Amino acid sequence: MLYYKDLGRMDYLSALELQERLVELKKSESISDILLFVEHPHVYTIGRGGDLSNVLAAQDIPVHRASRGGDVTYHGPGQLVVYPIIDLRSKLRKDVHRYLSNLESAAIRTLQDFSLDASRRPPYTGIWIDNKKIAAIGVAVRRSITYHGLALNVNTDLAYFDRIIPCGLTWADVTSMAKELGKEQSAKDVKVKFLDRFAEAFGYSDTLDIVNFSEFQAGQKGASYEARDGR
Repeated sequence: MLYYKDLGRMDYLSALELQERLVELKKSESISDILLFVEHPHVYTIGRGGDLSNVLAAQDIPVHRASRGGDVTYHGPGQLVVYPIIDLRSKLRKDVHRYLSNLESAAIRTLQDFSLDASRRPPYTGIWIDNKKIAAIGVAVRRSITYHGLALNVNTDLAYFDRIIPCGLTWADVTSMAKELGKEQSAKDVKVKFLDRFAEAFGYSDTLDIVNFSEFQAGQKGASYEARDGR
């Protein structure tokens, strides 16, 4: 069973604190696997091995060092950020490499649902349309529990990427679903598709929305949930 919660707009540090709290609960097996959806206010983040010089002109936008992999990226309005808090010890998710592959597959299949031909581009991370990155991936794992995750540019203002060297790749461009399709996309529709594709990739039998998130965070097994669309 995969539980999920749409957090709406939440600042980056608050979302990170929430993830770390859920990771601790997950380590003690107090909660089930959960997928968090969130949209951040403008922020730049740099992964563990990232180079600060790839931030060219942050100006008034905060910059935070993150515990995830990868280099610098941008988060902001119009972007779908996904944070899976799941247990890699499950037989369905044997290792980090398989986890990354499944996460990439979920994003690629979601984009295919919107008639976008996206793909991996080894050895570089993320999801690509030709030389343009449409989704950035940076994950962390603590005692087999995942956090951080994926950022998909849906209706993102791509001008904010001009202030950085995205992922440290000087030759790469950045794109969005809105740019590729020529019009703004429904964030709700993208979330629904991604949730389905993620569940398929990881073999979950069902997805349930968390009604009382405070109970879930408290690790209470009796917290209230509801099936999406009657599932």
